[in-house]
Amino acid sequence: MLLDQDQVRADEALLQLGRRLRADGYRFTCVTPATHARVTARAEPRQAHTLRDVFGWNRPFAASLLSADELEQLRSAGVLEAQGALWRSNVRWSSLDDLLLVHSAWPTDSRDAVFFGPDSYRFAQVIQDHLQHNPQTVQHAIDIGCGSGVGALLIACAVQHAQVSAVDINPMALRHTAVNAALAGVANVTVEPSDLLDGVTGTFDLIVANPPYMLDAGQRTYRHGGGSLGGELSLRIVEQACERLTQGGTLLLYTGVAIVDGRDALLEAARQRLAGPSFSWFYRELDPDVFGEQLLEPGYEQVERIAAVALTVTRCS
Repeated sequence: MLLDQDQVRADEALLQLGRRLRADGYRFTCVTPATHARVTARAEPRQAHTLRDVFGWNRPFAASLLSADELEQLRSAGVLEAQGALWRSNVRWSSLDDLLLVHSAWPTDSRDAVFFGPDSYRFAQVIQDHLQHNPQTVQHAIDIGCGSGVGALLIACAVQHAQVSAVDINPMALRHTAVNAALAGVANVTVEPSDLLDGVTGTFDLIVANPPYMLDAGQRTYRHGGGSLGGELSLRIVEQACERLTQGGTLLLYTGVAIVDGRDALLEAARQRLAGPSFSWFYRELDPDVFGEQLLEPGYEQVERIAAVALTVTRCS
């Protein structure tokens, strides 16, 4: 991935800011957009008083709240926005175990927004559960639609001998992943653009993906899953990944499914695609009801719930 010199300097400033926050013991657990909106709507505090207010809740802040170095890093990174006499960060920082990750500001309205939230924590748990039982089998792994790089970084940290690829069609996601990898101190992650697996070659021992699964009117990259109810990307990943797994290799797909009249379209598709002796697979609901506010959106009139699910597929032959 080639960046111009301005982008290189901006990303280096972002990296230095992340190092400063980590040294200061900064931590923040990222919530859903709906929860963030409810917390933000409260009367107090409207103005930031802590680093968590600035870089977690994205509240406007007085320049005196940050050090001169931190303000300069925000300016150099191009993520400092004036709001009257106050300032606001155009990125957030969230923690996941020992990782500190930069991602987009709230609200995530832009088409190139890099999302991080509760889905990221559930996705991480799926990966961690798998690696706990199968750490030494991974030589070459890939995180499809890497976003902020959660999947790639967890694998790279847990299996340091593995070569890990992080791919996305969103250039901002690739930049944020590169910053997050440098902040985590991992040297076995490569970042490159790709539409799912179309832009990369070879086979993989481990493929992980946390694709968008909503029907989004704005078709924002981080959120729009395609198809009638947001499931198209998940189906494409299953198709492509099954062709690129090594023998004994595994796909870990964390996604969401719109349930209509009790019917799970992804589970039905998995039964058809994975029938036969070539694959073993396991499917489970991790949460039966997520992002309930989405049911108020056009296109969801017949949807009774959205479930968070995990599909594990292993190539047997």
